[in-house]
Amino acid sequence: MAEKKKVLVAEDDKFLAVALADKLERDGFQVIRAVNGEEALQKAKQELPDLIILDLIMPHKNGFQVLEELRLDLETAALKVVVLSNLGQESDIEKAKALGALDYWVKSDTELKVIAARVKDYLGK
Repeated sequence: MAEKKKVLVAEDDKFLAVALADKLERDGFQVIRAVNGEEALQKAKQELPDLIILDLIMPHKNGFQVLEELRLDLETAALKVVVLSNLGQESDIEKAKALGALDYWVKSDTELKVIAARVKDYLGK
């Protein structure tokens, strides 16, 4: 059997993180969770996930800082990252994409099933 694709969910909202991890695991992904930016960076370097779902407003390091640091490290520079945030302003979206985010999803506008479908699209599942 093929190895499961790994998705790192970096989200400090416990309810959303659990719901998202549960949905992705039911859809056949291996999910790693991080509750703050520092932990997200550590786990990204350790696990080299196939995709990172990154919140922007997190303790210790925000998502923009995490994206910058991922891009500066040769081991993690090419990791696929999508942002899932409450910040919906055009300037935030542009900044995240300029830092290499593949996509930007606003939490209030994006259902779990839509997130899962897009993850499948990005990972060719």
